[in-house]
Amino acid sequence: MGGTILLLALRSIARHKLRSFLTILGIIIGVGAVVTMVTLGKATTAAVQSQISALGTNILQIRPGQGFGRGGGGPRPPDFKPADVTAIANQVAGVTAVAPQAQATATAIYEGANWSTTVNGTTDASFTVQPWPLVAGRRWTPAEEQAGKAVCIIGNTVRQNLFRGGQAVGQRFRIGPISCDIIGVLSTRGQAGFGGDQDDVVAMPIKAVQRRFTGNRDVRLMLVGVDQAYSTAAVQASIQDLLRERRNITQGKDDDFFIFDTKQISDTLTGTTTLLTRIVAAVAAISLVVGGIGIMNIMLVSVTERTREIGIRLAIGAVAREVLMQFLVEAVALSCLGGLIGLVIAQLVILAITPLMQVPFLFDPQINVIAFATSAIIGVVFGYFPARRAASLNPIDALRHE
Repeated sequence: MGGTILLLALRSIARHKLRSFLTILGIIIGVGAVVTMVTLGKATTAAVQSQISALGTNILQIRPGQGFGRGGGGPRPPDFKPADVTAIANQVAGVTAVAPQAQATATAIYEGANWSTTVNGTTDASFTVQPWPLVAGRRWTPAEEQAGKAVCIIGNTVRQNLFRGGQAVGQRFRIGPISCDIIGVLSTRGQAGFGGDQDDVVAMPIKAVQRRFTGNRDVRLMLVGVDQAYSTAAVQASIQDLLRERRNITQGKDDDFFIFDTKQISDTLTGTTTLLTRIVAAVAAISLVVGGIGIMNIMLVSVTERTREIGIRLAIGAVAREVLMQFLVEAVALSCLGGLIGLVIAQLVILAITPLMQVPFLFDPQINVIAFATSAIIGVVFGYFPARRAASLNPIDALRHE
């Protein structure tokens, strides 16, 4: 009997194709919007986590100031000194390595090609704190670092723009005021969500950058590696106390430096992205309710149009339960059909948008199953009232209906 009821429902839908499509349009939009928003939200979260993990785990970044700007409109806080780097490395428990950094912007030139890039002066400890494998060449030696020799390790963006993807290791090029020997090429990291192109960099020993680019021994940024056996928060507090002492910050005054943990950034951005995804998905889900109301309205119209047919069925022996099931199955079939179409459209939209957003394509079976099940439930909820109304018709009154 179930197969017969389903067949009758499908025949009724097929007889009014345009009306059926307009009826389920709200369900299509609702399911498609929810699946698209949730999937893109998860893909964005995965991309953010990937970009943050590229910065390394268990890393503290220390900069002068009270944030990424100067803050308060006052004078620029002083940079760190090499002695601060040594003090953190030797006096704070749980620190595995400290990598000072000094940066400058310069134009790189090689055989007529030129490219404006970031020159990052650092120490070999940087490759320990923030692992960044090389695809070719080597890192500089302790002797080269100590002497501040003009040796460079370039990022993939610089290699592509200067050498057109060709061999770079062993070549000499000009970067700003100096000529530099390329000893290595860094692996590709890609775009950072808030830091631009991570591969657009030329790494050099910090002493070379300080002498030839910045003209001083100041350190603008310190990367601190934290032993996994230690609490990052405890290490951060110890560094804060040490720097306050070294920078003569008296009690009651604010720090003129700030420390942030890459894991905290990841957790914050992930939480924010997840919250926004849920809010947008909830707004999109309103379309499902609208679609359910549309199904109920059309089913009520269908009951009115088929009143005489219902009366004939009841008169020749059909029970009210069978009539109720017929209309309920018809409503559920409409809703499920809309859900399936919505799922297909959502996947096509996701496939088209993910390359533009530069996020990975993720197929989430859970959200697809939930969205389809929700569409079926909406068919039951909003189809029950019209079905109940059809089943409660009096056969005699129904047969008299014109």
